[in-house]
Amino acid sequence: MTTTQPAHTPLGSLPPREHLRLGQIDTVLDVVIPVYNEESDLEPCVRRLHDHLSRTFPYGFRITVADNASTDRTPEISASLDETIDEVTAVRLEEKGRGRALRTVWSLSDAPVLAYMDVDLSTDLNALLPLVAPLISGHSDLAIGSRLARSSRVVRGPKREFISRSYNLILRGSLAARFSDAQCGFKAVRSDVAERLLPMVEDSGWFFDTEMLVLAERAGLRIHEVPVDWVDDPDSTVHIVRTATEDLKGVWRVGRALATGALPLDRLARPFGDDPRDRELVGVPRGLARQIMGFCVVGALSTLLYLGLYSLFRLGVGPQPANAAALLLSAVGNTAANRRLTFGVRGRERAVRHQAQGLVVFGIGLALTSGSLAALDAATGDPAHGTEMAVLVAANLAATLLRFLLFRAWVFTDRDRDRNRDRDRDRDWEQGRERERERKGGDGREAVQDRHTAVPDRPAAVREHPTPAPGHLTPVRNHPIPAPDAPHPSLAPDAPHSTPAPDAQHPTPAPRHPGRSPR
Repeated sequence: MTTTQPAHTPLGSLPPREHLRLGQIDTVLDVVIPVYNEESDLEPCVRRLHDHLSRTFPYGFRITVADNASTDRTPEISASLDETIDEVTAVRLEEKGRGRALRTVWSLSDAPVLAYMDVDLSTDLNALLPLVAPLISGHSDLAIGSRLARSSRVVRGPKREFISRSYNLILRGSLAARFSDAQCGFKAVRSDVAERLLPMVEDSGWFFDTEMLVLAERAGLRIHEVPVDWVDDPDSTVHIVRTATEDLKGVWRVGRALATGALPLDRLARPFGDDPRDRELVGVPRGLARQIMGFCVVGALSTLLYLGLYSLFRLGVGPQPANAAALLLSAVGNTAANRRLTFGVRGRERAVRHQAQGLVVFGIGLALTSGSLAALDAATGDPAHGTEMAVLVAANLAATLLRFLLFRAWVFTDRDRDRNRDRDRDRDWEQGRERERERKGGDGREAVQDRHTAVPDRPAAVREHPTPAPGHLTPVRNHPIPAPDAPHPSLAPDAPHSTPAPDAQHPTPAPRHPGRSPR
């Protein structure tokens, strides 16, 4: 069988999920085990995982040991496992960081389903197949093990239980996270999703998991949760205080990025199959419910702003000038807030025109309410206060509805939002590439030395992505992983994926196991 590379997806959005074509893929699952100074646990845990997958997993798999710059015998043990077990591959990184290890190995893997677990195997391995099954079937984009689900069975001390629940409570309160357990070291993701998602994740340490899940959830991707049986490792080397501090800094950074719209989450959008709630209905504009909610929230905040400004201006001027000034400033703020938050238009382009149109809309609403009062006064002469208030409420409701319709159909049109989305996508793409270069060093090359694996060059169509696209892991010694932006001269821009010509100085050795295709 030949290994089929996952199709590279355009920048607009992800395609609909589909069941993997397993008959065309040699390695379906790549399980990464990040390790740092784990010489005592590494070999028994890897052999236990390999035995479990050999007995229970019905498709091809690979176990990748990602060594995070260990200083003990971990590199030698991982090399020995790589030599003796066909489905085990060892990768050496010269910098620490679990997130860095996962990003590097996942980006270079050719498997359509990517997973990771902690080396101590605290999670019962019987949950592995339920974890990856929704990704193989095309039902979900990511899958996580949860120790906080109602049917999970967990054995750990009260200190770690308190810290875990407190952290997830913080995520729910600050980032509106809906997944139950961000820190369980038992997760999986489809490679087409990882291709888009990993360049947006800035953290390279323990917060990597949380950031990945928050961005995926905010983009509307489906996250499957599996209740797990979990036994705490009493010999864990995780520094709780330092990790908690870094996590809180990450929560603040991600929350600020989400609040300012700095993340191009539209790249992760995809239709969700046959769910009727996600179909476009004739006559129902896209995003209408969200825009109505945003318009109501902005309207309530604008009312509070108006009352505060009116009270402030009344300290120095009469009621009519104070009312006019407060209404004008609150109208400008209302237009700016609806432009950014309700209708998703950013940048300075056409901002002055939008403000002018917003003032016209405000004037129409003011004329409607003032005209209603004038008509009531002309009709009754001296209306009762209750009647006057009822007319004002009805007129303001009508003015509010009219203002929303004019905002949507005249001020902030779909053309404005599409133009803004295209411009921001290009800008954020360049910023993402720049962050990736800064993370990897001045020349864009990750500080990684792969002791036993190297990856052949990728097609140019895939190489345009800042994260290295999945590549086939071939057993080679002491080759650094190639930089993402270094094209191979033998690959034309639109040429199909083919095996590059062997390097005269570094020929690729024959596979260790004759008769088998290299992993």
